[in-house]
Amino acid sequence: MLTPLEELVKIIRTKKKSNPDKSYTKQLLSSKKLCIAKVKEELEELIKAIQNGEQEKHEAADLIYHLFVFFEVNNIKIENVMNELKNRQSISGLEEKSNRG
Repeated sequence: MLTPLEELVKIIRTKKKSNPDKSYTKQLLSSKKLCIAKVKEELEELIKAIQNGEQEKHEAADLIYHLFVFFEVNNIKIENVMNELKNRQSISGLEEKSNRG
């Protein structure tokens, strides 16, 4: 199920070496300001889509793409984010057990 996300990360990282005139991703990777603006725009579009009950999946996919590019622009490795989430699950699991006892 997560294979498309892994492929997306690979594509984004590959686009770092491409020509910004020919690659939208490279344009985003070349401008933190543009990247931030797009993440904000896509989040707003997703919220509106959810409120209207239309194109939620499309807008969610757009946001994920732009968020992953934002991570790369800011040197936030998705692998580190996933490890952080895994660590939080472990901590949450321990807390739940201690609350029961």
